[in-house]
Amino acid sequence: MTSTGIRLHAPAPGWSIAADVVVVGSGVAGLTAALRCEAAGLRTVVVTKARLDDGSTRWAQGGIAAALGEGDTPEQHLDDTLVAGAGLCDEEAVRILVTEGPDAVRRLIETGAHFDESEEGGLELTREGGHHRRRIAHAGGDATGAEISRALVEAVRARGVRTVENALVLDLLTDASGRTAGVTLHVMGEGQHDGVGAVHAPAVILATGGMGQVFSATTNPSVSTGDGVALALRAGAEVSDLEFVQFHPTVLFLGADAEGQQPLVSEAVRGEGAHLVDADGVRFMVGQHELAELAPRDIVAKGIMRRMQEQGAEHMFLDARHFGAAMWEHRFPTILAACRAHGIDPVHEPIPIAPAAHYASGGVRTDSRGRTTVPGLYACGEVACTGVHGANRLASNSLLEGLVYAERIVADIVAEFAPGAAFRSGDGPHARVPVPVEHPERPAHPLLAPEARFAIQRTMTDGAGVLRSAASLERAAAQLQRLHSEARDALDENGKTAEPGVDTWEATNLLCVARVLVAAAALREETRGCHWREDHADRDDADWRRHIVVRLNPDRTLAVRTTDTADFPPTRQHQQEQ
Repeated sequence: MTSTGIRLHAPAPGWSIAADVVVVGSGVAGLTAALRCEAAGLRTVVVTKARLDDGSTRWAQGGIAAALGEGDTPEQHLDDTLVAGAGLCDEEAVRILVTEGPDAVRRLIETGAHFDESEEGGLELTREGGHHRRRIAHAGGDATGAEISRALVEAVRARGVRTVENALVLDLLTDASGRTAGVTLHVMGEGQHDGVGAVHAPAVILATGGMGQVFSATTNPSVSTGDGVALALRAGAEVSDLEFVQFHPTVLFLGADAEGQQPLVSEAVRGEGAHLVDADGVRFMVGQHELAELAPRDIVAKGIMRRMQEQGAEHMFLDARHFGAAMWEHRFPTILAACRAHGIDPVHEPIPIAPAAHYASGGVRTDSRGRTTVPGLYACGEVACTGVHGANRLASNSLLEGLVYAERIVADIVAEFAPGAAFRSGDGPHARVPVPVEHPERPAHPLLAPEARFAIQRTMTDGAGVLRSAASLERAAAQLQRLHSEARDALDENGKTAEPGVDTWEATNLLCVARVLVAAAALREETRGCHWREDHADRDDADWRRHIVVRLNPDRTLAVRTTDTADFPPTRQHQQEQ
């Protein structure tokens, strides 16, 4: 796979850092990778868009899933994951996740993460949607992500890993052979560096999180603008399964016009016995699935949306009044505080909820070692598509995937640095500092004005949200193409584009991932997992038990293809080894 030659408009780098590995992102995947790289003696630089603890990980409430409980096994965890993935999980990838997961969690605990314990002293495990056993380890009741983030950030700082905070990554650098040579980035006026610079390194690990900000209402923080997926596309990498965006069923409803990050009401609340009800108090999920409120998330989200449509309602309710004040305060203090901050007391009244964009099951296509289709470029966590999640992520598998695949990436990089490996050209781990080639100014990626962000979000929510159809996706594609064409034509005709800056780069990245998502959703003419087509209500295994793969052409058009089978296709690097 060769680079598209497309780069974001940005000033030339005014400073640079040399490293062995640059990790982009500071969630569970990124910081785990950084710690393992540092322990292996590799010069490691972590680049993160805000502060080290500002990513999506710290917002994770429910916990981390692994077969750690008595009677539970990786095989049972695998079965639940495959069912949730609706026929599109890569079984090898899932088996890696569930078998390596328990030890990965134990290593996280050794790093300093403290999980809630039972009275007997073992891990206190809970249950979430799609799981047939209690296998969710949690911390601080409903503050698991915050605890994991705290432990990893403290470890990174204690071990002196070099970090660049408040830095938006722009584009991948490559050397004359087409291998990864680092990244360009923009530091937002904070710290040792300012403005556009570069980190030169033969290995880049993308751990940039999700792209929830492509929709108007999401559980994702404001930094989740799809930067990693957009960078990978411009670099020539392939992305897969981007149509499978998981909408979390129970997000605190703040009004039909609410925009931006919305408070999540963890699935663990249902795992502890809360009920989904309509305005009349009827439990509408009973009879729809054997697990009722604890069915996989796509089924619950669809059940909520159907009931809303039937009753002409804007939201449903989550009723956990029977928990009592003591349980709310001990088990779910974060959710309790968030509800009360918005004038709702779940101890005494049901919580108004509605689905909102939550997690991207697809992303940059990787193999089982986290390698993308671009040599030297790796991806892990939500930005990646390893094949683990299929058409719908099983609850609390995301943190585990970040842990397991970050460790596998580092093992591959260390092997590349081993004596005799092509990755190195000398005797020490620092022997090779790649020299990036100069990329031509054109074809460049035109930048959008900052206000385009809101137009993209409204377009995506209206046309590619929980409910989709050929007509809604066609409208969305046309509106996105108009934004793309206006920016492209201005650049092609007179060389003009929006002023480079964080707002314009983010809007441009959002448009890039939105176009891919809509193209894939329009092509997949069936309902599967979290992809719900109103005009194709049934799952179609004969024609659609396969993956959709997209890459960006040098002329800025999209190349879309489907795989021959449901097997997750190997990357080019994997194919060369066989």
